[in-house]
Amino acid sequence: MPEVLLESFDPPTLEELNAKVQWESLPVLDGMKRFLDFKKENPPLVSDAEALALKNTGPEQNKKIVQSLGRPPANSEEVDWDATFNRHERMDAKSTNPILGSSVAEFDVAELTTPSLFTFDWNFVPFGNDEIIKSWEVSADRLVDKVVLRDDVTWSDGKPFTAHDVAFTFQTIMNPKVPAVAVRSGTDELRWVHAYDDHTVVFFHKESLATNTWNMLFPIIPKHIYENSIKDDPSLGQSDYHIKYEQAPVTCGPYEYASRDRGKEIVLKRRDSWYMHNGQEVRRKPYFKEVRFRIIEDSNTALLALKKGEIDEAELAPDQWVSQTDDDEFYRLNTKAMGTEWSQAYVGWNLKVPFFADKRVRQAMAYAFDHEEMLNNVCFGLYEPGQGVFHPTSWMAPKPMPTPYKQDLDKAEDLLDEAGWDDSDGDGIRDHEIDGRTVKFEFELVVASGSDTGMKIAQLLKSNLDQIGIICNVKPTEFTVMQELARTHKFQAMTAGWGTGTDPATNKNLWTTKALEQNGRNYSAYSNPKVDALFEQGEREFDRAKRAEIYGEIAKILWEDQPYMWLYYRSSFFGFNKSVRGYMFSPRNPFGYNPGFLALWKPKG
Repeated sequence: MPEVLLESFDPPTLEELNAKVQWESLPVLDGMKRFLDFKKENPPLVSDAEALALKNTGPEQNKKIVQSLGRPPANSEEVDWDATFNRHERMDAKSTNPILGSSVAEFDVAELTTPSLFTFDWNFVPFGNDEIIKSWEVSADRLVDKVVLRDDVTWSDGKPFTAHDVAFTFQTIMNPKVPAVAVRSGTDELRWVHAYDDHTVVFFHKESLATNTWNMLFPIIPKHIYENSIKDDPSLGQSDYHIKYEQAPVTCGPYEYASRDRGKEIVLKRRDSWYMHNGQEVRRKPYFKEVRFRIIEDSNTALLALKKGEIDEAELAPDQWVSQTDDDEFYRLNTKAMGTEWSQAYVGWNLKVPFFADKRVRQAMAYAFDHEEMLNNVCFGLYEPGQGVFHPTSWMAPKPMPTPYKQDLDKAEDLLDEAGWDDSDGDGIRDHEIDGRTVKFEFELVVASGSDTGMKIAQLLKSNLDQIGIICNVKPTEFTVMQELARTHKFQAMTAGWGTGTDPATNKNLWTTKALEQNGRNYSAYSNPKVDALFEQGEREFDRAKRAEIYGEIAKILWEDQPYMWLYYRSSFFGFNKSVRGYMFSPRNPFGYNPGFLALWKPKG
């Protein structure tokens, strides 16, 4: 990584900027109001009691449950304002500092504790967040964005939230010594962020890109906490000072930290100073007094906790949806709901290791695997087969979609033979001469501990490869350890998954040479100049139909190269306690949009 990620920049004065720029106003909206308006247009199909009495056995029942129990409260008197929400997380957050986040757990917590100037709805339509900003303007050439902040936003320690926090956070993210790898992707397309006063912040872009709005959507940290400590500890987590704020962070969202027990739970409490200012209610009061993130890695243990009423929601594995949540024991306290999700499960190959450097070998892996067995028996027929990086219902998906792989052991063996992996000594194991020595085709497949579906898929692949002379050793691994193995490319293969970004351009952090060179999330170490060029082209095209063609071409190339063996597209399967209301699914899940989790509530009684 280069020593300096930011070039020096001398911003014009605000007077100079306003004199030469033709500004266009962009929407600053109330995300909750958009949600409430949508719900008015899509009212409950049945009463709460009728919806709670249903068993979710198909699309008709699912629609009634989601549309009816997903309703907002009729009035404030209906809400239990003292309620606690017990939320399930499969893994602990490695860090509570939002700019260091890279996992679902970290993003879930940051959603409730961290301010964002910009946000998006369930269709991934971006808008200015009216809880934080007053106005948003963009220059005609799309190279400059000017934002005016509200003056009634404070940090949890009482200090005002200002434009200086925004500018400071940008510079911190772009500090090459700060490990803000995931958040830096996209943010690094900004040339500069400048605070002109406490409430006016301007974003200067390097280029006029279709993705510029998304590049400004980074979490903010408090300047007054970190400005004097970064030099001595750029990790933001090793010094005693930073460890103190890692355990009890200063927040600026609807919730603040109450306690943290590593590996067990993170407890947030409603922050009065979020919605109250100088004795006046200036924002909506969060529905829950307390949110407890319960960390339970094992999916079966999580389901048991849901059945006991110890947690209020849990994502369900396919076998749990089909056979473990269909009886009176489950429906006594809970119901379940599902939605389409633009997320993918895959086996990722490390192209730096000799086994998977040749795309013919990677294609052979896909032909060797019994996809039908996985889809029908491991996944119970609930998932659609993986067809590449973009979901078939997304606007950027290739047309037509590529044909899913089906098991063909003969084809797999032919490809392995072509790539030079044959059984030269007749011991039943394929081998290949590399740097003058014979190497057996025996590799390690890393799988997340506690993932029953992942383990079953790994064992199926192991069995399939055994039939063609390849040894696959399955290694269950704690998730945070997996993250580090992936980040440092110290793995050979791993089962994992990605949710969807808000724009297809976010995939450049997974597939470009730049992401590989600058510690992005290109864990497979994939590099293709044509793909690099297409990602560049996609960001510079503003016409959505033309962008779709560009990203569709990227998807076709990746499918041919098979840096991943795409397994399936996950649907969102969730169990909810019967006390929960307000959920609605997006292509991410019920939470990954505005208002998302903040729309959930519990009625009195």
